[in-house]
Amino acid sequence: MIEVREARKRFSDTFVLDGVTLTIGEGERVALMGPNGAGKTTLVRAILGFYHLDGGRITVDGYTPTEERVRVLERIGFIPQTPPPIKLSLEELMEYVSQSSGVDREAIKREALRMELDIERNLQKPFFKLSGGMKQKLLIAIALAKEGSYLIFDEPTANLDPKAREHFYSLLEELPERVATIFITHRIEEIAGLVNRKVYMDLGKVVEDEYL
Repeated sequence: MIEVREARKRFSDTFVLDGVTLTIGEGERVALMGPNGAGKTTLVRAILGFYHLDGGRITVDGYTPTEERVRVLERIGFIPQTPPPIKLSLEELMEYVSQSSGVDREAIKREALRMELDIERNLQKPFFKLSGGMKQKLLIAIALAKEGSYLIFDEPTANLDPKAREHFYSLLEELPERVATIFITHRIEEIAGLVNRKVYMDLGKVVEDEYL
């Protein structure tokens, strides 16, 4: 269970998270929505342990993200909106992921093929030289191969063409029921069949939390 209690995070004089309280349990499929600057990405980054809070508390299965980050990241697969500028080759990147997170390399390849990305033909290419769509497909493959308890997607289809989006959503329909997912999205119509809860944020607060 992800538990957020009165979370506050301030940048300069502005609270980007202003007393956020939220609980996400096993199997919940959450659409996290709101305008730019609402605090959605900051909340996710706090859950992942990127930020120390200025107040409140976040735990993931009882672990604190900033203090027990390895334990937290073992449980979460994350796909960012903008792929990071990784200079490793695909071969090196898969080896790093395998060694650091225990993700099976063959599982990554299988998930990549399901996204119509042939890793074998690109093993020696640096990740940052791939097209935006190829980068996103590989990050999706890694997250799905991880088999964690939680999957967090920050606008995951932003760099995908329509066909790749269809493949992606088809794969999500096959996720085990126990896996909880969080989608940061502006396209609720695309994921309407994949979510059972809608959380709307504005000005650093949760202003709507609706089960569908």
